[in-house]
Amino acid sequence: MPYTVEITDILSLTHDVKRITTKKPEGYQFKPGQATEVAINKPEWKDEKRPFTFTSLPDDDHLEFVIKSYRDHDGVTNEIDSLMIGNSLIIDDAWGAIEYRGKGTFLAGGAGITPFISILRDLDRKNELVGNRLIFSNKTGKDVILEADLQNLLKDDFMSVLTREELEGHEHGRIDMEFLKKHVTDFSQHFYVCGPDKMVKSINEFLEKLGASADALVFEK
Repeated sequence: MPYTVEITDILSLTHDVKRITTKKPEGYQFKPGQATEVAINKPEWKDEKRPFTFTSLPDDDHLEFVIKSYRDHDGVTNEIDSLMIGNSLIIDDAWGAIEYRGKGTFLAGGAGITPFISILRDLDRKNELVGNRLIFSNKTGKDVILEADLQNLLKDDFMSVLTREELEGHEHGRIDMEFLKKHVTDFSQHFYVCGPDKMVKSINEFLEKLGASADALVFEK
């Protein structure tokens, strides 16, 4: 069922990522980690739906999305980048396979952090965050979404990894087999993986080769 929601706030988080807050339809429900199909409420864009994850909590009185804009082509995210407070979006019911199943390591690439934001905030609110860890890969330091928030939330259990820049306070390189061997000691835990399809596929393969159970890998299939 489609719902039209008005944009109430827009905040730039990085050079190409914005947090968009909207009104919340009465009775609307989702679980931390879930997404919805989103379209822009303009005649020429209404049929162009794209999946975006909720970064708000289920019992918040608003909805929140963290959206990366790809300005090099004339697509939905580029159009979203030009929206203003008072414009509206069209959303559907919530869906998604990424949900918390127990303590483990979260591995995110770029905008793949979005389903984990709501999950980690929810765990923090329930005092269940301890024992979970986040490894977050980006190209450069300026690409790290909500770095201060994640650092504050997870403290020593947050690791930022940069693939194209060496910067103090960040690991450098790709999340490959050697990286996982070095930074993960327990492969019997849950692993939550989200990012570009190629990254998710390769990390899942590495984890299984290192002893992780396929049942313990949580990702959007």
